[in-house]
Amino acid sequence: MGKPDPHIHVEQKVVQAASDVRNLIVSTLGRVPDAPSVVTTGCGHQVPYAMTSARPESVTCLACREHAHREYLRFADQVESLSRMPGMTITGDQAAMAVARLRGLAKRFSA
Repeated sequence: MGKPDPHIHVEQKVVQAASDVRNLIVSTLGRVPDAPSVVTTGCGHQVPYAMTSARPESVTCLACREHAHREYLRFADQVESLSRMPGMTITGDQAAMAVARLRGLAKRFSA
């Protein structure tokens, strides 16, 4: 067995791993989803869930930080694009706030 990985990573599906998504599932279904014991990370490794974080300041794996940066920017672009579609149930201001928050997270991962 190899040397243990000392780095803190992000989950590969970093946007879906956030507490907001987990809270949405809880409020919708009334059940708390179990956290997996092992997850695939942004750098492609499989590590214990306990060795991951959604907080940019806690992530020490450079490849995972870069992955999270790209994913949050991609998701911000999607939200911005979708918010312009007719029939959206959120206002332009709400979409702008969400986009700014996502881009802010992306920037924190790039620092």
